[in-house]
Amino acid sequence: MKSDAPHRLASRIAVAALCLAFIACETPDIPPEAPPPSASGGLFAVDDARLRAADPKSWLSHGGSYAEQRYSALDGIREDNVGRLGLAWSFDLQSDRGVEGTPLVADGVLYATGPWSVLHALDAATGEHLWTYDPEVPRSYARSICCGVVNRGAALYGDKVFIGTLDGRLVAVDRRSGKLAWSTSTVEGDRPYSITGAPRVVEGKVIIGNAGADLGVRGYVSAYDAETGELAWRTYTVPGNPALGFESPAMERAAATWTGEWWKAGGGGTVWDALAYDPELRLLYVGSGNGTPHVRWLRSPGGGDNLYLASILALRPDTGELVWHYQTTPAETWDYTATQHMLLADLEIDGRLRKVIMQAPKNGFFFVVDRETGEFISAEPFTEVSWASHVGPDGRPVEVDVDYRSQAKFMRPSPYGAHSWPPMSFHPKTGLVYFPVRNMGSIYAMDAGWEYTPGDWNTGLAMSAFENFGSDADGGRWEAFLLAWDPVAQREVWRVPHVTAFNGGTLSVGEDLLFEGTADGRFVAYRASDGTPLWESPVGTGVMAAPVTYEIDGEQYVAVAAGWGASFALSGGEAALKAGVRGGGRVLAWKLDGDAVVPPGRPPLGPVPAPTYQVEASSAERRRGMLLYQGKCSTCHGPGAIGGGSGVPDLRYLVAGQHALFEETVLRGLHSANGMPRFDDLLDAEEVRGIQSWVLEQAQRGHDATRE
Repeated sequence: MKSDAPHRLASRIAVAALCLAFIACETPDIPPEAPPPSASGGLFAVDDARLRAADPKSWLSHGGSYAEQRYSALDGIREDNVGRLGLAWSFDLQSDRGVEGTPLVADGVLYATGPWSVLHALDAATGEHLWTYDPEVPRSYARSICCGVVNRGAALYGDKVFIGTLDGRLVAVDRRSGKLAWSTSTVEGDRPYSITGAPRVVEGKVIIGNAGADLGVRGYVSAYDAETGELAWRTYTVPGNPALGFESPAMERAAATWTGEWWKAGGGGTVWDALAYDPELRLLYVGSGNGTPHVRWLRSPGGGDNLYLASILALRPDTGELVWHYQTTPAETWDYTATQHMLLADLEIDGRLRKVIMQAPKNGFFFVVDRETGEFISAEPFTEVSWASHVGPDGRPVEVDVDYRSQAKFMRPSPYGAHSWPPMSFHPKTGLVYFPVRNMGSIYAMDAGWEYTPGDWNTGLAMSAFENFGSDADGGRWEAFLLAWDPVAQREVWRVPHVTAFNGGTLSVGEDLLFEGTADGRFVAYRASDGTPLWESPVGTGVMAAPVTYEIDGEQYVAVAAGWGASFALSGGEAALKAGVRGGGRVLAWKLDGDAVVPPGRPPLGPVPAPTYQVEASSAERRRGMLLYQGKCSTCHGPGAIGGGSGVPDLRYLVAGQHALFEETVLRGLHSANGMPRFDDLLDAEEVRGIQSWVLEQAQRGHDATRE
């Protein structure tokens, strides 16, 4: 059957032109005439004016607007009709890895990213596939990724769509054809940099940061010319070797807060997610990450705050110059990054209207900071916090018994964070911020013998402490929930409990609606003012990403990219299995009276079978194998060899034939094309045998547990 998608798309482009012309009359930021069709042949250019106006019928940037509020004023879907929502369409991403991307929608086309940095263009009304661009990331690069082969989204500008790739490239793709326009490497030297975050475009420059601090890199954020891909500026977040000089006065000031030879391991501070922009103040806001190694006493043995780790940075968008900073976790030593979603709003506080930036980072405190000056306004814990008693009036957290050098300590939050990358939203009608929270703790212990090892994890944490990480080691006392937070009063307004952690980001809509997907495979609409559930739909897999909404031909849609996997599903063990889902990436869109059927999900694995393969090893060799497994394997295959339904094999289920090829797989890369890299530079045959013996022991334990 011949598709009518081109005719429908052309019709929507004409309607878009009329809508843009009308908006131009009401909004001074829009030119008096609709922008001319771009070189892509009908799709209108996404320029600075469109990005500033943030037309609610589209979703042009990662957070819906420069302010990153993830709010839409569309009101076609309301409390009185949300129960009529039905699936309009779904699209299979052809992957069982984790999905974290926020789709973009412009001129009737939806752009979605999936695992391995693959970009898809779909008809936003029907889900019909228009084109796919695969940057062909080498699957062996999975070893250089912290937390899954994920991508959080794209950016639009002019006639191009931009994505960052796992192997550190920034790529521009033609919006109409899906063909490569330009590509540039963002990587310095041979360090294990990657990109998982979504770029933003500010004043004609594509802004992107990198990941990699857990393995050992120096953090920075870069700006590239949107038309040519030429590097415009690069701003570092931590200082390098002082003997080589400093790139800026900010780096010289930061170096005074470090000691030792931190630069050998890179220092960390990567900008792996959060960005926001205020076009009136002309300030670009950047969130920086954890240190390398995580442990402050190894990283900077003489003390110091280690600027600008775990900080919010305000930069000049034309030069990258640092204007102000606020550090959420001085001398960060728990993987408490400040790379979590930041949103901008104007709030009345103490009788005064303040321009603020808000963030709920990993460390468990909700921060409100003046976005003009960086002045601290307020911070309160939004869940249990044991590393600090409170944040003082000077904006500095007051630490409590944090030293884990000589004795392991159980502390809250865990390295997963009280809140991590799943985006939060702000609803201007309720004045509340909504985000998923996890109240989980972790054992922290220092590896006193740590030395920087290229190509390996460089956290400085004793991996033996993580043997039960993600289990019920805390006596089962952990929880996850959707939280509504009053940022002015700094208090909880309501919460909705979740089955387990790593639930989806949120979307605020209309007068009083809120949407969120869940780890256990549901997509739910709530009354935003009080948290009352109003409607839900099965999804067929876990949802971690945030939804978007848009309008086409007078119909409002709500869409989300779904797919269980990534950090928690990879390494959360029994806690991740509580989700009861497996991977299976898809994009789904709902509308009123939609009548499509949600595709079924992949069923959870059954009982663990009894292992039939044997490896001779002593108890000491198995113990050594366990330690090696926790340090080299657990981030993908789970602590205790318990997979969390992530799409990466649960090693307890390996059959005898797979065990016969265990050494070939681990040392010589038998399955590197599928994302299982080789480790012969870090392991030998005897060590692999110890790992395999311990994995078989775990399989037997899992089998015995299912029989009890």
